[in-house]
This record gives sequence, structure tokens and C-alpha cells, in this order.
Amino acid sequence: MTKIKFRRTLKKSKYRVIGLMSGTSLDGLDIACCTFIRIGNSWTYRIECAETTPYPAPWREVLSTLQTSTALDFAAADADYGHLLGTLARTFMEKFSLRPDFIASHGHTIFHQPGLMLTSQIGSGACIAAETGLPVICDFRSLDVALGGQGAPLVPIGDQLLFGSMDFCLNLGGFANISFDNNGSRTAYDICPANIVLNHLAQQAGREFDPGGLIASGGTIDPTLLERLNTLPFYRQSFPKSLGREWVVQHVFPLLSGSGLPVHDLLATFCEHIAIQVAAAAGDKPGTNMLVTGGGAFNDFLVSRIRHHSIPGILIPDPDTVNYKEALIFAFLGLLKWRNEINCLKSVTGATRDSSGGAIY
Repeated sequence: MTKIKFRRTLKKSKYRVIGLMSGTSLDGLDIACCTFIRIGNSWTYRIECAETTPYPAPWREVLSTLQTSTALDFAAADADYGHLLGTLARTFMEKFSLRPDFIASHGHTIFHQPGLMLTSQIGSGACIAAETGLPVICDFRSLDVALGGQGAPLVPIGDQLLFGSMDFCLNLGGFANISFDNNGSRTAYDICPANIVLNHLAQQAGREFDPGGLIASGGTIDPTLLERLNTLPFYRQSFPKSLGREWVVQHVFPLLSGSGLPVHDLLATFCEHIAIQVAAAAGDKPGTNMLVTGGGAFNDFLVSRIRHHSIPGILIPDPDTVNYKEALIFAFLGLLKWRNEINCLKSVTGATRDSSGGAIY
């Protein structure tokens, strides 16, 4: 009898995976080729090569407005965006002469309302697979949401297995989120909006973002607006909890636009808001350290305010880890799915059980 070998059933000790990540700040598509090696019960990683491809203006428009489109437009964008991701991944592989084991794609979040038991990230895995000729793992959040979880954040298991020496892992992306060990169980949640608001404000000043927090550093913190931001009901909720663009549009943007403040004061005030909420999340724990990644790690003004309010032991790692940690970890989540291992923790999301989320094409 002929024996048929299924590649997915073979658990290797070394994998090469491409991770694709698109965040709510709409900076562009992060692509990272990562090597993972299992030694005993531990994993090591290396980012072999990585780059960010900015979105053309038409795609930024589509991704920022798709939540109000028709069902047909949504379905078409899912397929078109999948082909775009696949094309960019194929170009990346050709550029660096790569042949990974598979691709793990987060997609781009359009809807995230776990209270309604729904989350949606466009970027058809079938279309990515068609463009690249490789297996594709995507749709990492849906199973957890179906199990009653928040579907976010998903990065904490990567923090635990790849960055376990750090007391806190803080990501300053579209949203600020934190991950830490809590009496032997991983705890993580979204803290507050970050670059999704800072970039929105910078664009009002004619910039894509505020480089180094230069505009914010020239502003004045407005105590009235700061108080209104800090007293939003979300911050009194217990975790697990997560945020989506819808919440920002409903609760944050009206406070900013209704304040009558100039952009530099709005940026200064919102940076202060982020710093205060990060400090509240980290608590007063002497002798601790915090790994800070995401685009906000390059915002010197924001980091200085976090350092002022929070623990002093802030570590900003090498630029590739800062820029591509989420792409790295989604590559790792894909690896865990490929191995049929847990990649989503109920202690983080509030689901009824741990799970191995993701769809394979």
C-alpha cells in the first residue's frame, strides 16, 4: 500500500515562515520572513528580512471606509485585498530569494465587535495562496470570538514563548496593548488607542504621522480634555477587553474635534493620555522591565511621557523587532496552528477554552 505523507502532520524543529501584518494605523503592510527553532521546550526566533510596503492612497481610502460599504463591495475588497497581499508576498519572496514553509496573514480588521460575537479581517487566504503557491494560514480571531472571547489580543502567547524574560510587553501600534505574567497565567488586553489617533491628528497637520513626537512636544496638555479622555467608561472595565476602530470613532474623535484645540495641543494631550493609561496598566511594581515595540516606540515624546508616569526600566529593542514584532508573532501563531498547538489563551481573551485558531488554505 502506498503511504501518503501529509506535510502538515510532520512536526519539525525548524520552520521558515512569512508573516503578514496590517494594523489599524494604516501605515502599510509589514512583511517579515522569520526562522523559528525549537530547542527542548523553548523556541528561538530570527527575523531574516523584513520590509513595510506603504499602501497606495486608493487602498488607504478603501481600508478606512469599508465598514460603511455594501456587502458586495466588502466581498470584492476581501478578494482584491487577498490578491494584493499575495502579490506583495510573492514580490518579497522573489526579491530575497525565499521559499518559506508557509505564510501566516493577519489580514486587515474592518469589524471587531466581540460583544456581537463578530470580528472580520479581510484578505482572502485562498487568494493569497493562489498568488504565492504556498499554504496560507489566516483568520486567527474568529474561533476565539465564537468561543465567547474577545478575539484579541492574540500576541500574548508569542510574548510568553518568545519574550518570556520581560515582565511586561507593551505594543504601541494602532492601539496600545500590554501582556504580562499574572501568577503563572498570561494576562493581556488593549489599554487605549494609540497610533490610530496620533496619525489621524498628524494628518490634520499635513503629515502622515508625527515623527519622533515633534509636533506633540510643541503642544500644551489640556487638563479638561485629558480628564474627559481618562474618564471614558472603557478604562473602568475589567479585562479581558479589547478595542476597535468603531469605539474610537464613537467615543474619542468627538472629544477631540469638539475641544476646539489646535493639533499640537491635541497631540500633546493624547500622548499624555496614553502614558497615564499605560502606567495604570503596568501598576507600581519596582524592579520590573518593559519591552516596548510598535511604531509608537519611535515617538520619543510619547516614550518620555510613559517613562515619566510608569516604570523606568523601558527597553526598546533592535529596529526589526520594534517594527516587525507583530508580523513575527503572527508568523509564530501560524506555526503553532500548523502544528495543531494552542495559539490563543482563554486567560487573555475570556473565551471558554484555549484554542488553536486560524484557517488553512
